[in-house]
Amino acid sequence: MFKSTTTYTMPDNPNGEITLTYSDSGVATISFYHPAQNSLPAALLDTLTAKINQAGDDGQTRIIVLKSQGERTFCAGASFDELLQIKDKEAGAAFFAGFANVINACRKSPKIIIARVQGKAVGGGVGLAAAADYCLATEAAAIKLSELAIGIGPFVISPAVIRKIGLPAFSQLTIRAVDFQTAQWAKEKGLYNEVYATIGDMDTALEALTEKLASYHPEALVGLKQILWEGTNDWDELLNKRAAVSGELVLSEFTQKALQDFLNKK
Repeated sequence: MFKSTTTYTMPDNPNGEITLTYSDSGVATISFYHPAQNSLPAALLDTLTAKINQAGDDGQTRIIVLKSQGERTFCAGASFDELLQIKDKEAGAAFFAGFANVINACRKSPKIIIARVQGKAVGGGVGLAAAADYCLATEAAAIKLSELAIGIGPFVISPAVIRKIGLPAFSQLTIRAVDFQTAQWAKEKGLYNEVYATIGDMDTALEALTEKLASYHPEALVGLKQILWEGTNDWDELLNKRAAVSGELVLSEFTQKALQDFLNKK
């Protein structure tokens, strides 16, 4: 199902893309790509939500794999270019609601979701990993929540991240906003379940795991999914409220300048 190789042909699509493919055993693989380090502008967030819902609603799906393309970065989070284009709080809330919708789609999906994190995860990328039910990563998959450094906070993704790593680790990750934490740190805190030396090793383990899970009783997997997400029924409202907070903060002079300074350094 997965190729263990060090040579990757990246899509030639300046707007990014998301694909959904199926294996014969019922493993649905959702793969996203954007040339800006797999960041996620609003259009891709909407498509990602739709693909997660599509795979979850398909009766042939047994397991969902969430992955990105390339080797170096799993997901750089929000699109800074798009954040600079936000001109009012309604547009800001709508943008950040895109991440809320993806997390809630993962939460409400009846299928177990396995995340494949091959490289660094920043901001919303950490949120994606946290929204999965199980997570495989490589030693290169360091994580960082950089939102505080640009004048906002990881408000939308915080419930998912705290659910996985706890409040003390979340506090460290948020307050040390400019520092990456290692993949081993993320495993010790509970974000990653397994960490491998190479992408090839991870993909071999991922294929074995998903094929095994796909052979289990579908109703047992649905029951397990429900247990894993007990106590989160208020997240539709909660995450949208958090999106509104972020949508206002992104309009501040501090954040707009921080975003522009970041882009000027690229």
